[in-house]
Amino acid sequence: MATNRWWRGAVIYQIYPRSFLDTNGDGVGDLPGIVDRLDHVASLGVDAIWISPFFKSPMADFGYDIADYRDVDPLFGTLADFERLLAKAHALGLRVMIDQVLSHTSMEHEWFRQSRESRDNARADWYVWADAKPDGTPPNNWLSLFGGMAWTWEPRRGQYYLHNFLSSQPDLNFHNPYVRATTLDNVRFWLDKGVDGLRLDAINFCFHDAQLRDNPPKPAELRTGRGFSPDNPYAFQYHHYNNTQPENLQFLGELRALLDRYPDATTLGEISSEDSLATMAEYCNDQRLHMGYSFELLTDDFSVAYIRGTVERLEATMTEGWPCWAISNHDVRRAVTRWGGADASGTFAAQLVAMVCSLRGSVCLYQGEELGLPEADVPYEALQDPYGKTFWPNFKGRDGCRTPMPWNDSAQAGFSDGKPWLPIPADHIARNVAGQDADPHSVLNAARAFLRWRRTQPALREGAIQFLDASEPVLAFVRECESQRLLVAFNLSGAAVEMPLPVGLRMQALTAPGVANGCADGSMLQLPAHGAFYATLD
Repeated sequence: MATNRWWRGAVIYQIYPRSFLDTNGDGVGDLPGIVDRLDHVASLGVDAIWISPFFKSPMADFGYDIADYRDVDPLFGTLADFERLLAKAHALGLRVMIDQVLSHTSMEHEWFRQSRESRDNARADWYVWADAKPDGTPPNNWLSLFGGMAWTWEPRRGQYYLHNFLSSQPDLNFHNPYVRATTLDNVRFWLDKGVDGLRLDAINFCFHDAQLRDNPPKPAELRTGRGFSPDNPYAFQYHHYNNTQPENLQFLGELRALLDRYPDATTLGEISSEDSLATMAEYCNDQRLHMGYSFELLTDDFSVAYIRGTVERLEATMTEGWPCWAISNHDVRRAVTRWGGADASGTFAAQLVAMVCSLRGSVCLYQGEELGLPEADVPYEALQDPYGKTFWPNFKGRDGCRTPMPWNDSAQAGFSDGKPWLPIPADHIARNVAGQDADPHSVLNAARAFLRWRRTQPALREGAIQFLDASEPVLAFVRECESQRLLVAFNLSGAAVEMPLPVGLRMQALTAPGVANGCADGSMLQLPAHGAFYATLD
């Protein structure tokens, strides 16, 4: 497994541990459950897994509020369970990436408990504290992504503390060198255990503007963004000062210097800024992050113009780094529903896997994408996500993409012997792993076939990309590396279409497994509904 470029073009399977498999009957997935189902993941033909947080936490934000960076929460198991998971994954040829939430902690972390007690203790400056304005209001106008002000009053210190997310997730003060050094020590702990990579949550939120300047207002017509409720005031500002500060570049350099001591390990940064593509280009190079991904393909816009424009803009700016693409994850509505509607077909679900895995870069596939799972409709009384509870009913939160994996057609879908932490919808149980495994025409077997085939196509793993001028709904491009040139085309619509081919084009059509294959007839390419076409070019 030793190669320090394994991550280039890799397919990374995201596991949300709460919802993968419960082995002790408490209704919540755990690390032993991941161990039990790693064979399923390996059967897909992916290269790595990314495990969302399993560290000690009060679970106010379901693990993204960490109380101990070096210990496993008992809800998920033990350090020994993680070590067993790591060993089995490596034995199956799977790399293991773990989430690292560096910008903030839980308010139950021992650092914060000490920091809030006084203004002169050993960790007094480990978090972002500020005095009130003369009238008692917060020090500036910064807002929390989860609603309301990003400042909460702490009477023990007589100051406000900053939280870009929940009030129970105080932001660390990365201007403090001891915070940075300790953060790197915590990262080193997991690298020494043998993890192969780090997915870095909200990595552009580590630093804040030291002058605490107000964010400027944003015009109403520009108030859009990932996952925003129409009434979320977070969208009312340009977030110039509460994240994506220039000092973060130096810290990323320090982080990369640490990673370079583990030459087979990689970093993948989650980036959400005012111009996420520009920030990705700035953050990803040989001195900073290995890879970055943003929310540009996690939006509602499913058009040739948008997909092409997004990829081309990143290609034009990211001249050194390596992109990673995702169309679903634990924070947004599942792509099958978001882009295909309530009645999306299995053919469409399989096409989405092929499409994102044919773009230049690495790929994150979210658990359940291989089954074509749609978004679940979670009723308010079953809702767990604090984000959804705050903005219901305009925005229902993230629970609809976090429901448990359906492993079989039993009452609890083989996920748990107890009551699952979120309800499992009937249409998910109908798409269970066991049933699809036995069906040669299932989305699962289509995804497996395509991902295995992709491994044999060097241009799809590392080749450059150049888009062709094609009209909606055809997305067409050429992937090219030293040993191979591929023509790739997708029909993003539910009706058959034709596309004229360039005059004199010499090619040999390939039968790509797992997708509805089109064909070339003379100078015309014919694509079935939600179909695809691959051909080698002379």
